[in-house]
Amino acid sequence: MILECFFPDIYVKSVYELPIEELKAKGIKGLVFDIDNTVAPFDIAEPDDDLIELFLFLKNQGFRLCILSNNNKERVQLFNKNLKTLAVHKAGKPGVKKLKLALERLKLSPDNTAIVGDQIFTDMWCGHKAGLTCILTAPICNRDQLVTKVKRGMEKQVLKVYFKRERK
Repeated sequence: MILECFFPDIYVKSVYELPIEELKAKGIKGLVFDIDNTVAPFDIAEPDDDLIELFLFLKNQGFRLCILSNNNKERVQLFNKNLKTLAVHKAGKPGVKKLKLALERLKLSPDNTAIVGDQIFTDMWCGHKAGLTCILTAPICNRDQLVTKVKRGMEKQVLKVYFKRERK
C-alpha cells in the first residue's frame, strides 16, 4: 500500500512516552528529533526544563541525540542552546541528505537510529526513505505554521487508515 511510507513504526502521544526498553531491544542507539510540535510548540523559542531533563535522561541511557528541523538556523540554534546536542537546521525533510549527514556525525547507521516527529509527510516519510525506525508523536498543540495547517487535513485521512489497521 502506498500510504505505508507515511505510517509510523511506533506511535506515542508524547516524547515523554518513548518506549525506551523496546528501542534498546531493537538496537536503537540514536534518536533524531523534530522540534516544532514534536518537542515544543512552534512558537516557543527555548526548551522547558522537562525537555532538558528528558534529553539528559536519554543521553544517560546511552542514546546519541540530534535535532533535525526544517526551521531556520536562528530558531534551531536558540532552541538547542540548553539541550547541547547535534542540531541541524534547514533539513529539507522529507529529503534525506541532511539526515544522512547527521547520522555520519553521530557515527550511527539507519538501522540503529529512530526519527521522532509529529508529521507524516515530513518526519515519517524522511525516516522511511532513509531506513530509520519512525516514531510518530501527537502534535503538542493545535497551533501550527500555515504550511503545516494545510497538510494536517490530509494527514488526518492517512492516519485514520493507519489507526484502523493497527486496531486489527
